Amino acid sequence: MAAIFSFKCSCCGEFHEGSPSFGFRAPDPYLEQSEEIQDKGELGSDLCFYEDEDGIHYFARVVLNVPIIGVQEPFLWGVWVSLSKESYDHYIETYDNPDMERIYFGWFSNYLPWYSNTYALATDVFHRNGGDRPYLELHEVENELYNDFKNSISIEKAQEIAEKCMHG
Repeated sequence: MAAIFSFKCSCCGEFHEGSPSFGFRAPDPYLEQSEEIQDKGELGSDLCFYEDEDGIHYFARVVLNVPIIGVQEPFLWGVWVSLSKESYDHYIETYDNPDMERIYFGWFSNYLPWYSNTYALATDVFHRNGGDRPYLELHEVENELYNDFKNSISIEKAQEIAEKCMHG
């Protein structure tokens, strides 16, 4: 039977139990915009859009699961993906009754701590029942995050990433 993730933090000395879960409050492209552009856009807990000189940009908050070897629950990242207007509109239209057959293409829209080059990775976004946020799968690419997503991470690496996220 798989174990529950737990560790004594080498930074603070505290004992932490449960698989790590870290989320981003907004897509990084939104945060990189001026206050004026942000104010004209909209940022909610699950959806975001803004308009700049390149047009309107649409985002949805999703979950990336990275398995931890020997642990029951994965390392969870609450991240944002960009969506086309068509996908964004469909997502909103079917929000309360998701179209489980529909898969959205999106671009990864956050810079994850620990990993280099996570921004703009190609993804597929899948709905879940029960009001849970959609999850994403990364397209195959030479990238450490993709490798961890496909092949799992060790308990030691999960602890190192969690400590970096909690303590900088």
